[in-house]
Amino acid sequence: MEDTQNQGCHRHCSEHPEGTAWFEFHMELPSESEPFQLEQAVCSHGFFMMAPNRWDPLSKTLTRPLLLHNPSSSSSSLLVSMSQRSQSLAVRVHAVHSISPQQQRHITARISRMLRLSQAEEKAVREFRRVHADHPNRSFGGRVFRSPTLFEDMVKCILLCNCQWPRTLNMAQALCELQLELQNGLHCNVVGPSNPKVEAEGFVPKTPASKENRRKKAPTKSALLKKKLELELELELEVDGNLQMDKSSDTTSLPPDNGDSEVLGSDDSCYQFPTEGQYFDRTGNFPSPIELANLSESFLAKRCRLGYRARYILELAKAIVEGKIQLEQLEELSKDASLSCYKQLGDQLKQIKGFGPFTRANVLMCLGYYHAIPWDSETVRHLKQVHSKNTTSKTIESDLEEIYGKYEPYQFLAFWSEIWDFYETRFGKMNEMHCSVYKRITASNMRSTVKGTNKRKRPSRICQC
Repeated sequence: MEDTQNQGCHRHCSEHPEGTAWFEFHMELPSESEPFQLEQAVCSHGFFMMAPNRWDPLSKTLTRPLLLHNPSSSSSSLLVSMSQRSQSLAVRVHAVHSISPQQQRHITARISRMLRLSQAEEKAVREFRRVHADHPNRSFGGRVFRSPTLFEDMVKCILLCNCQWPRTLNMAQALCELQLELQNGLHCNVVGPSNPKVEAEGFVPKTPASKENRRKKAPTKSALLKKKLELELELELEVDGNLQMDKSSDTTSLPPDNGDSEVLGSDDSCYQFPTEGQYFDRTGNFPSPIELANLSESFLAKRCRLGYRARYILELAKAIVEGKIQLEQLEELSKDASLSCYKQLGDQLKQIKGFGPFTRANVLMCLGYYHAIPWDSETVRHLKQVHSKNTTSKTIESDLEEIYGKYEPYQFLAFWSEIWDFYETRFGKMNEMHCSVYKRITASNMRSTVKGTNKRKRPSRICQC
């Protein structure tokens, strides 16, 4: 990836109100097309809401820990905040007096990946805006926020499958909490017996939200025993999620200022904007492959409420650590963004257990391929509601081609621009949203009255982001 170059604007502050040091440098931002906007680049995809990312809508600052070295190894992290200063990005590294040039290059590369600050991505942004000029969306500028590493993207794509958005957020948060516990030596990384699992490995997620809690009973005793642990974990999490949703507020506005400018809310489920070094008291970084590879499936599934996803995540982590999957090669292939490389990448991802069509399409989008649209039941709902299509799972691919084919090779960006605009018309601007509201962005809160009745129609799950 061709990253932007940092400017020589460095600052070090030894006197901070909290008594800790920080180091700051600036990154140059692209200026070839429309002016870059950090809030637009960050708040463009649901990944920005997922731990360990923390977006502060008041100061327009993104904060998260960044792994400094190879993601397949166990390396130290530094807490980093970034905010925009005209056409540069002010990057603050917390709780350090200085960083080495190599560390600065690592941090710059991670940030560039998250914000897609490369020449190839800048070209894609310009071209998309040109072909999509007939449907401008000021909130979506063509950059889709992603993670600092491909491994984190891949795991988060797994977390999107077959569940509603609140559960996806809970699982990501639990993984980051686990990483902190592992760093503090609170768990033994001992591989134990695996949980039984009978889920299909190449599924396309299509479970409607209205049916997600209606688990079918196993027809036989042997099948029941085989699924027992899996279903217990799934049902337990869904009950917890439903209770949390019932207790959460309906408002999407920011809470009143209580005089403490660094606390965004008093809700325990909300994250504080960090005050120099306090971030890790609440959560850790996203775990690396080596931190997960030696865990037992049963422990990971129970600790992070992952269900069958634990197996896929563990097998992915182990394959990376053992060198069977080379993330650097996948990233290198994605630089070309040609259809031949797309097919090659797709074939490689298809060999990974748990990477069905939906997950593969999302990962490929993270790698910069925008001509394939990941589809699920929410996509079907969108085409019915917005485009008045009588779409089914059998016709969805032809319907997507009919509507978005004219934007080739940026079909996903055109589709996502509509989706993001659709979300914001119902929930408010994402970049202004308080973090306690994130779990409200779900199909259960997008009810529409059925014509001719007083009943409410509950659509399928909304968030496939």
